[in-house]
Amino acid sequence: MEKIVWDDSFSVGVKKIDSQHKELIRIINKLLDIDKISVDSELISELLTDMTRYADYHFKTEEQYMVELNYPDYKIHKDEHNEFKKKTLSFCLDTMAHKETIATEILSFLKNWLVTHVLSSDKDYKECFNAGGVY
Repeated sequence: MEKIVWDDSFSVGVKKIDSQHKELIRIINKLLDIDKISVDSELISELLTDMTRYADYHFKTEEQYMVELNYPDYKIHKDEHNEFKKKTLSFCLDTMAHKETIATEILSFLKNWLVTHVLSSDKDYKECFNAGGVY
């Protein structure tokens, strides 16, 4: 599978958030770099740590802007963020249970998240953020 290369189609029109989305692509590409990965690999643990850190930092940034700018779909968006966190926790539990398909499942989830959340839900706030002076 080919690596994901950032282009303007990923942009949500906010430099700080675009930079954070590039981090998500880095995490996905890190997983794509590996041909065969064991559930016992340190890389899985590192990946899950990266996902947790990404979620904490990135979601706080988006949610803070949403609150400050009275984004009308804040609750829906926050619920999506909470689902990401729950799924990451589920991956951690599956890893501790030595589920062999975990690497493939994480990759599938992250690629789906990129398409359904970043390229869809996140683009919905662009107008609100830009109107509030956030670029």
